[in-house]
Amino acid sequence: MKVSLFVTCLVDQMWTSIGVSSVALLRRVGCEVEFDKRQTCCAQPAFNTGYLAEARAVARRFITIFEESKADAIVSPSGSCTAMVHHYPQLFAGDSEWLPRAQALAAKTYELSSFLVRVLKQEDVGASWNGRLTWHDACHGLRDLKIKTEPRALISHVRGADFVEMEHAEVCCGFGGTFSLKYPEISLAILDQKIDAIARADVQAVVSSDASCLMQIGGQLSRKGSKVRVMHLAELLNESSQQ
Repeated sequence: MKVSLFVTCLVDQMWTSIGVSSVALLRRVGCEVEFDKRQTCCAQPAFNTGYLAEARAVARRFITIFEESKADAIVSPSGSCTAMVHHYPQLFAGDSEWLPRAQALAAKTYELSSFLVRVLKQEDVGASWNGRLTWHDACHGLRDLKIKTEPRALISHVRGADFVEMEHAEVCCGFGGTFSLKYPEISLAILDQKIDAIARADVQAVVSSDASCLMQIGGQLSRKGSKVRVMHLAELLNESSQQ
């Protein structure tokens, strides 16, 4: 199967190992992976902040670029950015030209764990990682895309990993994109509840599917002097295969 990687802004600019790991993982399960260097933002920041005209302009460019691909699927290591593409039909509601194009693109766009489990029917990717870890459910992946069992199924097949469910794993980490900038005190209060839950889980690593959540959680863990590592699911599955 041919896959076009939608890498996302945060991965491209701040956490490139997630993108590298995603490509390696997809290739290992038999996919041909392409990457269009023209890709930029999915329009989520503008959309979430209410700048719909600006969001449409960015989304049109995104659609136009990915329409040129002959790939069978567009795959992204981010639930939030994938969810934004799934909101494109809402963004172009009533637009006779762009609505069908938005619907077609959304239908072939998948978050990484969902693509592995739902489309490729792959749960065991040959990973092994020694240690105790937990999972944080990122909001957009869980609530918009209904992704919950897929990452847990993948983690359950990681040899040597001792997986423990974190208390309130489904609760937000407080990031929320521009929310954390507008309401930093509330964001921090929510985050500290997540940090406390991680501490009670007594793990060596917390894994999630969005770089934004991991940056939020990892930053506070570091400030508190915690040795708990934050890892993207793609990094866990790819890093472990090389041990």
